[in-house]
Amino acid sequence: MRLRPHRRTLVVWSRYAGPDSCGLPWFTQVARPRRIRRCIRTGALLTIIGLMRLARAVQADWRLPAGVVLTMVGVMLRSCPAGLVMLPGLLFLVVAILDPASPRPARTRRAELERELGAYSTPAERRDLEATLDLYPDGVTYELRDILARQVAGRP
Repeated sequence: MRLRPHRRTLVVWSRYAGPDSCGLPWFTQVARPRRIRRCIRTGALLTIIGLMRLARAVQADWRLPAGVVLTMVGVMLRSCPAGLVMLPGLLFLVVAILDPASPRPARTRRAELERELGAYSTPAERRDLEATLDLYPDGVTYELRDILARQVAGRP
């Protein structure tokens, strides 16, 4: 009897064992976690880019895109502790939807209305404007009527 030669180091260069490594066809094999993570990262990046373009186009408040992104990340990662970012995302969405428009554009619009209504300075012009406003419901013209009443009250 003879001793077998000792094998030094046995190295496996690749884990890939062929088209049927697990006994399954290639289209039913489980995808590698690295590939899935890369797809998730790519999808999240494209989503963020799309939301940034949407926010720029719509002049949206920053809370709406932030809420959408955090909610989507929370849904994608719902099985791990990082899925808790869904809660702040939902809060951002609720606040962005229910919060009224920011005061700066409303102030500039009101100042422009006051300037335009200041052009009606004579009593005859005011009567004509009030007669025109009487044709519409108060719910539509309340802001114009308020500005006119303040202008009349502010005159000596």
